[in-house]
Amino acid sequence: MTSDLRRENGGERSDLAAPSIVRALRHRNFRLFFGGQLVSLVGTWMQSVAQSWLVFRLTHSSVLLGLVGFASQIPVFLLAPVGGLVADRRHRLRLLVATQTASMVLAFALAALTLSGRVREWHIFVLAALLGVVNAFDIPIRQAFVVEMVAREDLVNAIALNSSMVNGARVVGPAVAGVLVATIGEGWCFFANAVSYIAVIAALLRMDVPRRALPPRASSALSHLAEGFRFVARTPPIRALLLLLGVVSFTGMPYAVLMPVFAEDILHAGARGLGILMGASGLGALLGSLALARRRGVQGLGRWVAVSTACFAMGLVLFALSRSLPLSVLILFPLGGAMIVQMAASNTLIQAMVPDALRGRVMGVYSMMFMGMAPLGAMLAGGLAGRLGAPATVAAGGIVCLAAAGVFALRLPSLRGHGRRLILAQQAAGGEPAVQAVGSEIAVDDEALEPSG
Repeated sequence: MTSDLRRENGGERSDLAAPSIVRALRHRNFRLFFGGQLVSLVGTWMQSVAQSWLVFRLTHSSVLLGLVGFASQIPVFLLAPVGGLVADRRHRLRLLVATQTASMVLAFALAALTLSGRVREWHIFVLAALLGVVNAFDIPIRQAFVVEMVAREDLVNAIALNSSMVNGARVVGPAVAGVLVATIGEGWCFFANAVSYIAVIAALLRMDVPRRALPPRASSALSHLAEGFRFVARTPPIRALLLLLGVVSFTGMPYAVLMPVFAEDILHAGARGLGILMGASGLGALLGSLALARRRGVQGLGRWVAVSTACFAMGLVLFALSRSLPLSVLILFPLGGAMIVQMAASNTLIQAMVPDALRGRVMGVYSMMFMGMAPLGAMLAGGLAGRLGAPATVAAGGIVCLAAAGVFALRLPSLRGHGRRLILAQQAAGGEPAVQAVGSEIAVDDEALEPSG
């Protein structure tokens, strides 16, 4: 391996062979990112669980739970494409330091209000909305930054490891939060989250990332923003993946917002039960991410998306019918795995197909559909749960997700050819072989090399 390849994308690579499941960790920058984010994300999940419990303790209202979820994520729907535009027009490392610092300040503010006993519902709403604004920029920037930390051939593994990290923290964070909330209160969870941001900020500052060439600004920001939407609209495989992701986020993901209702009113398990339920879903998601990390290429990922969406949908229906904590935990385990496989496999396919010049803007649309649709769903789910009950609301969402998975599966054969051509184009642009061996990356026939219509 030549020295220039070992330093590709600013990440010094070890000459020692890494196990295939963690091969992206050969890159120094990704190792720093992985370690810092792992600490920070444990705190993030602790705050998420503690905040939901705090709202429910103060209000005992499923509607207000949905509204807090709406306030925290609607900025992502409105502003994530702008965040993606900024990711394409500015240096991403500096932007990430700024967004992580802003998140830390907001966590300290929530901790101070809660520990002092002055916290009110409107404080939580305001701080949740402000954090949503920060996340609207942070999420697409972080997604687009992955390609600057690893070589292109390790992109699939890096995305899967990133998902593994998120869900590993999702196992630990809720479990710790459940214990802390029950013993010393929500405020210390918020404080621990604020302190955890120090790790990721320190890791980012230690990175050695070459300054990438920024695009010329001959046209306006608005036209650059529209260019990203046009690319998504005229690219059938990416459009189909994003539409499916949006449906699942809108109708399926709100089950997490209603989890305190299930823990308290349906399963009678309290705060500790909430931590166990969230941890079970997170453990399943962790194993699903690790299964994806073992893959070396994108062949067959379209089927993974369809099957995992269907499994997630069926898991929602079964969870809604359960009235037993142990049974609910058993259901949430595969449910969490299916959810993360669908999300991470979609992310991987989109990143493999999108040109580098449009990566930030397309990942902004991805963030809008994945995170941004969830608040709309959370608000609707909160309202429906108040009228129909949480189980009926979650079951209805599962049925809609199952129908969407069926539609995507029927369209999948017609999308493969176009997707294959896009992936080949990006491999060629990255200086990689245009055709990969069967079983390594993707198998390509002569037709796939023709220009798309």
